[in-house]
Amino acid sequence: MAYSNNSNTKVVPEAREALDKFKYEVASEVGVNLKQGYNGDLSSRDAGRIGGQMVRKLIQQAESQMK
Repeated sequence: MAYSNNSNTKVVPEAREALDKFKYEVASEVGVNLKQGYNGDLSSRDAGRIGGQMVRKLIQQAESQMK
């Protein structure tokens, strides 16, 4: 895996599509309506709910793979 100093650079560029799909799935689960493209009108609270739930699910997945 390549190392990147820039936090905006994706280490695996192909993962962007999968992460976007995951983001929309999680947003739907937590009741936040995301639209395609710009979502600048999204509240910080809703954005945090989406991001937090994404992290929880990724951690759960990693933990289940370790068993």
